[in-house]
Amino acid sequence: MNSSLRIHIGIVMFALLIGVVGAKLVHLEMTQKDFLQDEGDARTIRMERINAHRGMILDRRGNPLAVSSPVVSLWANPSELPKEPATLTRLADALGVSIAEFQKKMSRAKDLEFVYLRRHAKPQEAELILSLGLSGVYSEKEYHRFYPSGEVAAHVVGFTDIDDHGQEGLELSYEKWLSGQEGKKKVLKNLYGEVVRDIMPVEEAIAGRDLHLSIDQRLQFLVYRELKSAVHEYKALSGSFVLLDVSNGEVLAMANQPSYNPNNRLRLNLASIRNRAVTDVFEPGSTVKPFTVAVALQSPEFTPASVIDTNPGFITVDNATIRDPKNQGLLDLGGVLSYSSQVGISRLALQLNEYDIWNMFQKVGFGEATAIGYPGESSGFLPSRRQWKNIERVTFAYGYGLTVTPLQLASAYVTIASGGIKRDLTFLNSGTSSEERILPEVVARQLLVMLGRVVSEGTGKKAAVDAYAVAGKTGTARKIGKGGYDDPRHIAFFAGIAPLHQPRFVGVVVINEPKTSRVGGGAVAAPIFARVMSNVLRLLNVPPSYIREAV
Repeated sequence: MNSSLRIHIGIVMFALLIGVVGAKLVHLEMTQKDFLQDEGDARTIRMERINAHRGMILDRRGNPLAVSSPVVSLWANPSELPKEPATLTRLADALGVSIAEFQKKMSRAKDLEFVYLRRHAKPQEAELILSLGLSGVYSEKEYHRFYPSGEVAAHVVGFTDIDDHGQEGLELSYEKWLSGQEGKKKVLKNLYGEVVRDIMPVEEAIAGRDLHLSIDQRLQFLVYRELKSAVHEYKALSGSFVLLDVSNGEVLAMANQPSYNPNNRLRLNLASIRNRAVTDVFEPGSTVKPFTVAVALQSPEFTPASVIDTNPGFITVDNATIRDPKNQGLLDLGGVLSYSSQVGISRLALQLNEYDIWNMFQKVGFGEATAIGYPGESSGFLPSRRQWKNIERVTFAYGYGLTVTPLQLASAYVTIASGGIKRDLTFLNSGTSSEERILPEVVARQLLVMLGRVVSEGTGKKAAVDAYAVAGKTGTARKIGKGGYDDPRHIAFFAGIAPLHQPRFVGVVVINEPKTSRVGGGAVAAPIFARVMSNVLRLLNVPPSYIREAV
């Protein structure tokens, strides 16, 4: 066979081969196009998650208290990673771990297709690692929660976990409101699993909604600063301060010590996470005496001018002796509150129906949670007895045998400051609140005048604010130990109202176990109230109650 014939045969066979292949392609195109397309897509098209942006938490003036910033999380498919030790060493170095630690982690995850290399890396840091161009290393856009106020507002705002789910505080309470809805998109990937391009969104991500709080960041800082300084000065175990708006029950500031930084939780002390103003309870002591007096003022037997004989400075009830620091003699009801006379309030309580006092305490909110919507809120304790011993009647009337939270106590004083109207409390800048009349307005005004005397002439003199008339009540309670009440351990508190004649704010300060020579509410807690309220009234341009004329 000559060469020309062989060439001719080769050309014919090649043509036949091309024809067969072409026919096959036409056949596949005509009969199996959809099947082949699906098979190709299954190998190159993937569905990816689109993470949703969590809503911001803002103070009442629009300042951010919690924001979400974009970050990049790096992950790997261990089976796709390079096998060369030198290449893996480069990856480990870029991640900031030793090669031994990296290999150990990959060995544990060898049967998995997904393992995180680093969560929430800064975009520029992630780009450096991705620029190595290593197979099996992928990225995902996520969001990281940042708290501009740090520990100042930590107990109110709370924090999220690494997956951006609320764990504490309002981040947890309003999880459904703040959290967004994840979306989905189709992407085209190459043989190495790298995204070549986005094809189309399947389901759009829906961002979370912003949460506007009643908290004023300026006031929050003032409260936090003064409380932290006081707890340090008095060497106390802890402290709390609650500041409320009388007109609508909004929480303007709430701080606790010790606090924590939600942006750095590596060495977090779990005890510091607790929002003590809402979760911790204590016997309120003399701060509840105004509500016992309120019961008397609503009975026909008593008026503000009614006189209580506290001579000779002590009283014996059921074999227990109750004493005043000194004999106060004859006191009107305002005087009983001004000098916080245990003898005076005891004699008054024995003339009142104990169930009327219990009902008053229950009406102002003791023994039940405020329903403010904060996780872990305590309801406190209000005893329910069929029969009361006389000693139980008097100690209950001056604040022992029941427990309240600082928030509950502040809420009760809002009732006095608002003219006898109980308002629901809120952390939201809503401007609305449900109301219920608890006291006759005349009784509330009488109590307000009496509480003004506590500051002007009684145990609360150190709560006085220059140029402003304020009102309030001191309290000092012994803490319960193993063998009963422990004399060296006290809780000091002050519940105050400002200004006196047109109340706008209620502030409650609690100092737990001050360890200095001063332990009483008048000496320890009242000055803190004065410093905070002085700044609050001036910052918010509240007109002075009186102006001293220059001489």
